Amino acid sequence: MSRITIIGAGFAALTAVIELRKHDPEAELTLIAPKAELIYAPSLIWIPSRLRKGDDLRIDLRNFFARQRVQFHAGRVTGLKDGGRIVVTEHGEVSNDGLIIASGGRFIKRLPGIEHAITLCEGIDAAERIRDRIESMQGGTIALGFGGNPNEPSAVRGGPVFELMLGLDTMLRRQGRRDKFKLVFFNPAARPGNRLGEAAVDALLKRMAKLGIETQLGHKMVRFEADKVVTEGGEFAANLILFMPGMTGPTWMEGSGLPTSPGGLIQADAHCRVAGFDKVYVAGDSGSFPGPDWAPKQAHMADLQAVAAAQNLLAAMRGTPADTTFRWELICIMDALDKGILVYRDPKRTFILPPCRLLHWGKRMFEVMYLKKYR
Repeated sequence: MSRITIIGAGFAALTAVIELRKHDPEAELTLIAPKAELIYAPSLIWIPSRLRKGDDLRIDLRNFFARQRVQFHAGRVTGLKDGGRIVVTEHGEVSNDGLIIASGGRFIKRLPGIEHAITLCEGIDAAERIRDRIESMQGGTIALGFGGNPNEPSAVRGGPVFELMLGLDTMLRRQGRRDKFKLVFFNPAARPGNRLGEAAVDALLKRMAKLGIETQLGHKMVRFEADKVVTEGGEFAANLILFMPGMTGPTWMEGSGLPTSPGGLIQADAHCRVAGFDKVYVAGDSGSFPGPDWAPKQAHMADLQAVAAAQNLLAAMRGTPADTTFRWELICIMDALDKGILVYRDPKRTFILPPCRLLHWGKRMFEVMYLKKYR
């Protein structure tokens, strides 16, 4: 019986579990994560408006693990031994015959004054802090922006910032308070969000102008202060700063021997195989993969990579060709609480659908259907 270990409890890790179990009913699967829970990050944007509560997005995985016959090892990973055959955690070591790393990445918190900003995708606590801060404000300036990893173009997560910004505009209008708030979007790029495609950038900039959202674009960020954002092009006041930094690999990678990309992610090939390691694969935000310059970091791509990683690991363990690849595909519904904008991109085409109520409800229905298999 083969022993397979999965690191992580996010989208890529759980998709890998399903795929592994589907193709190998007898494998001994062990999943390592701090908690047996999934945080459904795409819906964090709805917590500030109270469309969702934290507990709506915190999914207990114990029943899922029981159904899939997964052994859960609670603990944080601290390193690897023996070429990945042993995963070291704070609560002991876990041996394996094959390993899938899906532990996610981490945000780069190097910008001076970053402690003055709240990062939505850090989790439920961050989303609730945003909610509570805005509810306590009588007015003022809310600054929203995102950064990148200069050495890893794909390691950026700007979509949730656009959604948060559009959602806050809708929420404040519903509350009759929009005129008391200034929303300012800032980004070091002159045309932010270009990985969505030129048409999407044009549509977003036009939408921001229509909604009265000010922009500060094309200037490198210097620092944050308690009440301002400072860039090389100048500074502006901000009562609340909501910022999504660029991403890099998890801290436990240091000293693990894993090959890293220039941006600090785990270097993998088109089959999700970690270079120089036997039967070790990576999927999701912690990996760096060869792909187009618009390659996204999103849950959908993590799922696609996890399927390829699981199939290739099982093939490698059987001694058959491990040559499954995954397709590059960006699918994003940018929600604004009442309407959604659909952006689609693959290597052959890009298209965008304008704001539509049906897309908002489609995003809500997708959440229900996606989480059904884990509840």
